[in-house]
Amino acid sequence: MIRLQLQIELSYTVFAPGADFFFYIHAAHTAHQAVSGEKLVISQPDAYRELQQSPDMGQRCLRLSALPGPLTVQYGATVDISHHTADPAQIGEVPVRQLPLEVLPYIYPSRYCQSDRLSNFAMGQFGYLPQGYARVQAICNWVSQHVTFRSNSSSGTTSAVDTLIERVGVCRDFAHLMIALCRALNLPARFVTGTDYGADPALGPPDFHAYVEVYLGDRWYQFDPSGTAIPMGMMRLATGRDAADVAFATIFGGVMSEQPRIHVVALEDAAAGLQMPVHTSLALSTA
Repeated sequence: MIRLQLQIELSYTVFAPGADFFFYIHAAHTAHQAVSGEKLVISQPDAYRELQQSPDMGQRCLRLSALPGPLTVQYGATVDISHHTADPAQIGEVPVRQLPLEVLPYIYPSRYCQSDRLSNFAMGQFGYLPQGYARVQAICNWVSQHVTFRSNSSSGTTSAVDTLIERVGVCRDFAHLMIALCRALNLPARFVTGTDYGADPALGPPDFHAYVEVYLGDRWYQFDPSGTAIPMGMMRLATGRDAADVAFATIFGGVMSEQPRIHVVALEDAAAGLQMPVHTSLALSTA
């Protein structure tokens, strides 16, 4: 089991007459991820807030209506992850006719993942490969090898098609491109947010992270096309069709933002069954 201690601090200046926020910063509850010891501190005690949980995904949205002035949101938790692991060679693709109904939304084009525009490209690059986990890994590897990670190289309007053309981006752009290519091959794929545990410090301070889950066999398996984090250390915050569904902060109103401050520590205790996150060749799932 992986045990992570998470601390997030978000700071803003809110301009009159105020602003509304939707935050996805709480660790999600799933069959393979347990959350304990949570603490939420909001610097504006009179600001309206409400925490709503998705009944099917286990993720939680913090709705906050802030007053003008400084605003700080601090969240901390202990997160235990017990991965489902499998031999990639034994994991096959699922024919569309057999996909569960709740999986179908992740096979269609979405705001940032225009899979319908990438069908010919995806078929030319990956259509000839044997079906299964290995084909999805080939898509992930292709995105990793053909897109350069560069901070502040994209914007909130950058889509998968843009990234394919420009070949540069941040983790969300890598994720959007991989998702679009998978969907173009009738592979259900979705966008997941977490933190970048294990990222090279040369890339900058710890940050939120975007990765991909693809439905194979009978569950969702995770992939990190940007290659910036250690997958075993990627906790789940929220899951959606793309970043439009689950950005860590969606803001309505005049606001000036500071860089998020994120701190994640993995705890090791062999006697308690706690291990450090490491890279592995096994297929991983926390869904």
